[in-house]
Amino acid sequence: MGKMKLRSGAPAAASRREEILEAAVAVFAEHGYYSATTAQVAERVGISQPYVFKFFKSKAELFAAALKLAFERVVRVFSGVDASSDRLEQAMIQTYEELMRTHHHEIVLQMQAMVIKEEPIRQVMREGMLQVTAHVEARFREAGIEQPEVAVSMFMANGMLCNISAVLEMPELKPKHPER
Repeated sequence: MGKMKLRSGAPAAASRREEILEAAVAVFAEHGYYSATTAQVAERVGISQPYVFKFFKSKAELFAAALKLAFERVVRVFSGVDASSDRLEQAMIQTYEELMRTHHHEIVLQMQAMVIKEEPIRQVMREGMLQVTAHVEARFREAGIEQPEVAVSMFMANGMLCNISAVLEMPELKPKHPER
């Protein structure tokens, strides 16, 4: 009987961990890393603060996990882009612009993480940027885009400008792209 209880509790624990991460993404995006508290995250989920620490040892670990989730979502969205080789780059741009609308908190987390000095957070940021860059470059190579390393560099640079535009709420800063 004990084994059955453990098995039935595992999905519930995984679900609770995901709820905490979702709340963390929102709380950190709304308040900033340094102002946000694990108590605010717990309150949003409807649990006690000590329960948050059952899953995450520190606020930095919680932020790093939320940031990792944000990068995973970006890669997952880019993986789902279905376009012909000659339309892939434009489709990826449009997908990212949509992602900025639908997952604004994740974009804010990435922007915040760039200035946080805690090494575990910096490491997740580095890994996430490399993961997105490698994924986009692989897609560009598969599509036969000329000079894929140059195209991905421009794509990532434009993405950073889009992030700044979104966080500052200045759409006039968004990169301009030629009509195709």
